[in-house]
Amino acid sequence: MAPVGKGLKHKTMASAAAEEIRNRILSGVYSPGLQLRQDGLAADLGMSRIPIREALVQLESEGLLKILPHRGAVVAQLTADEIEELFNMRLLLEPFLFKRSAPRLTDDDFTALHAVLDRYAKSIDELEMDVWNELNTEFHLLLYRHADSPRIILTVQNLLVECDRHTRIQLSNIRGDRERAVAEHAELLRLCEQGEFERGAQLMYWHIDHIREGLVTLLRSNPSVKSA
Repeated sequence: MAPVGKGLKHKTMASAAAEEIRNRILSGVYSPGLQLRQDGLAADLGMSRIPIREALVQLESEGLLKILPHRGAVVAQLTADEIEELFNMRLLLEPFLFKRSAPRLTDDDFTALHAVLDRYAKSIDELEMDVWNELNTEFHLLLYRHADSPRIILTVQNLLVECDRHTRIQLSNIRGDRERAVAEHAELLRLCEQGEFERGAQLMYWHIDHIREGLVTLLRSNPSVKSA
């Protein structure tokens, strides 16, 4: 049995590798279809192949990579149909989580949500693409934090990661949708504070569906579009 400290260090290295590779995928440094070689990643990140291999398995579970026979890890490139599936799963799960959690939000939760919303609006205004998707995920998960549905929340968290770079495509290419995203987040928060939870859940559905529709339309009309 390996010493506990050594095991923790190894796990930390695998997590660090996964975070760095994930960031490179989401930022477009590693483009869809690119083959990622373990030897090259290990040399680049200054670690052995073992934590790299575990990181790649983790990223496959998040949908960012596909590990293929004879090719290894390849950055995933979703079709319009696959994007439909991702967002339809969100449409099923997120309004449900919202309705369970929103009535239980506290004053501290609202303070945190307003702070995230302010930073989100600023990142949209300044076109900080790496930041706005992180804050979008943080905002949504804060809304759902009291749903008492840990398995569903974990599923939604993974879906938000998978949708990240594809949402980036939609917001990067359609200016009006950036403004709409900020306005809808602000309205979701207002409805929570006013206790209008059914209207909030309905808006959550429309909010996600609008992104789905815009992204699918964009990709089907111009399949060459990629994340910035």
